[in-house]
Amino acid sequence: MDLLYYTFFQRALLGSLLASIVCGIIGTYIVTRRLVFISGGITHASFGGIGIGLFAGIPPMLSAAVFSVLSAFGVEWLSKQGDMREDSAIAVFWTLGMAIGIIFTFLAPGFAPDLSAFLFGNILTISQADLLMLGGLCVLLIVFFALFIHPIIYVAFDREFARSQGIPVALFEYLLMMFIALAIVSCLRMVGIVLAISLLTIPQMTAGLFTHRFKKMIGLSIGIGFLGCLGGLFASYFLNVPSGASIIFFSIIIYLVCRLPRRMWRRHRTTSTLQHENRTAG
Repeated sequence: MDLLYYTFFQRALLGSLLASIVCGIIGTYIVTRRLVFISGGITHASFGGIGIGLFAGIPPMLSAAVFSVLSAFGVEWLSKQGDMREDSAIAVFWTLGMAIGIIFTFLAPGFAPDLSAFLFGNILTISQADLLMLGGLCVLLIVFFALFIHPIIYVAFDREFARSQGIPVALFEYLLMMFIALAIVSCLRMVGIVLAISLLTIPQMTAGLFTHRFKKMIGLSIGIGFLGCLGGLFASYFLNVPSGASIIFFSIIIYLVCRLPRRMWRRHRTTSTLQHENRTAG
């Protein structure tokens, strides 16, 4: 295909692979710990960093990364305080980030910037700097999870047991929240603020249909995520539709294709079991 010879498409393919690895690893922790709502709050809070970057004249992705990490730490810290519920802490940073982003975007000098790339993403415009960011985060996550996979699993499934084993649970939670924030920011160029959380949850939900083992779920999530990115990428190019929405739509199609036959098979097995029991009883 001539399409594969274009540099922008080669970057999009590499970005899809790296993003799938990043989201497959940290997204499995998100789904296992049931942190989807927290991740959604961090995603929208990142808009505050983008607004500050546009106003101050610094790279918006850099300021978004810093703002997202600080917001993640803030949510984690506030949720541990006895006088504030976790969902309230998320709402504070969710709305604060959006408010700051809107204010500083309109205060930015010059013409009002086009925010559609940040809100909805466009993987076909991914740059070399974006690839370096994704690649660096990918390496960090692989090394971190390879070294501390067992403590991470303990923290994800049973924090009290992890504490009883002498694991510094709070430290791991803050580090993993930092990785969640960085993963979200690194995917903004692909799917945007509106859809970023989907890339961290839908492949993992699909993988969960086949396994509940943490390590296997990571591997399946990476493969399913990359397949969704490829399908959405080609659909975006040939149909001339936004890439972020295409990727998420294709990922949901994969989920439904995997779920419906499995559900029908379960129903068939249940019916067969009941019929067998009735014949036996009769």
